[in-house]
Amino acid sequence: MRILKVNTYAPDSPLYQAFGPDVTFDIHRAGAEAVAPPVAESCRLADAVINCAASLPIGVEPDGFERCRIVVREGVGYDNLDLEGWGARGVPVCNVPDYGTTEVADHTLALTLALTRGTGAYDEALRNNLIPGWTYKTAPLVRRLRGATFAVLGLGRIGLATARRAAAFDMKVIFHDPYLSNGAELAVGYERVRSLEEFMARADILSVHTPLTEETRGLIGEKTLAHAKPELIVINTARGPIVDLDALASALRERRIAGAGLDVLPQEPADMAHPLIAAWLAGDRWVRRRLILTPHAAFYSPSALEDMQRKAIEVIVSYLRDGTLMNCVNQQYLKARP
Repeated sequence: MRILKVNTYAPDSPLYQAFGPDVTFDIHRAGAEAVAPPVAESCRLADAVINCAASLPIGVEPDGFERCRIVVREGVGYDNLDLEGWGARGVPVCNVPDYGTTEVADHTLALTLALTRGTGAYDEALRNNLIPGWTYKTAPLVRRLRGATFAVLGLGRIGLATARRAAAFDMKVIFHDPYLSNGAELAVGYERVRSLEEFMARADILSVHTPLTEETRGLIGEKTLAHAKPELIVINTARGPIVDLDALASALRERRIAGAGLDVLPQEPADMAHPLIAAWLAGDRWVRRRLILTPHAAFYSPSALEDMQRKAIEVIVSYLRDGTLMNCVNQQYLKARP
């Protein structure tokens, strides 16, 4: 079988030789390459495709793949893939939902702690001016976490792992997830809040863990932030467009919320012209030490990167060798293969 990997950013892996001599790989590292003639030929010959990028599409329409029988997004999010187009060709689209759960949950708590314990702010103040900076007053968002309400938006694998970590800090965990069946709250032991407005109003820390869909795009925007406490801290390690950056900027500037930690943004790398990003870069007072950015890195550890690559290949090999389909995300569009 011939597997095409596009938009690849990871170094070459010994895993490419671990699945047997009948598995070969075409590796392409930049999204722009996908429209070049050599890649077009690779597309035509591919039995399977792995798209590694979280935001870039594959680069060729489904009709350009004559032999392809399965597509895998090497990661959790799959909003950059044409689920319906592949499904119409009888090609399942799958993801890798189980590779970086602990890393993302850890990163979420790291952002929370950096803001609420002031570690980043203190480090910055001391580096800028050691003696005047030697004071606890330079971190504006320090607070006691015990008893704070940690609100999880989307209690899937990562949301649940994050909730468990927040509970270990003696925070009160609540969650909002309209897609979980009744009784899920009894199984996990956390309070379910069915009203999004009440959920937002009660949150001291909001942790976003939903997939990006048309329903969730811009979900954390002016309407929802209007219900927030002035003390609210927003943490997003899911998908950038779920949080409306304009609305977040307004809420921070007007002190309607206290701060934010963002690992993901609507445009990546960050749009330096956006008012929030520009203010953060300039160190403007209304956002300084109240906003932390990380470069879509919550998923990453060396172990997670290896898991991600291996599990993506396993999904393909299991399907092409014995027909076992795992993690299919376009089942509703999947038609019998022509």
